[in-house]
Amino acid sequence: MDKQSRRDAIRDFKERKVTRGVFAVRCAPTGQVWVAVSRNLDAQQNSLWSGLRHGGYINKDVQAAWNANGGEGSLSYEVLEVFDDEAMSAIGRGDLAKARLAHWREALGARKLVG
Repeated sequence: MDKQSRRDAIRDFKERKVTRGVFAVRCAPTGQVWVAVSRNLDAQQNSLWSGLRHGGYINKDVQAAWNANGGEGSLSYEVLEVFDDEAMSAIGRGDLAKARLAHWREALGARKLVG
């Protein structure tokens, strides 16, 4: 890759639109569900799966479900809601995230994934 192509790729990466929203992790064998908010839904699953593969994920219940049920094949990642937050302030995004997280936890009978 030449220097200009590299610069263009870096610029494109920095300018990409990040998708924010709420996602769920479901354990098929047990029926457990966890929900969380993410500032980057596109990268969230890779981050989550990486932590679980290494065995030290912050949520011990999710890690236990991963370990007990065969790892990646037993859990699924699902985007529940994408926020259209371009016109919102940072405070508005935070309030929206809290409200929608509470909604999805109640609707799915889910637990918090983090925090």
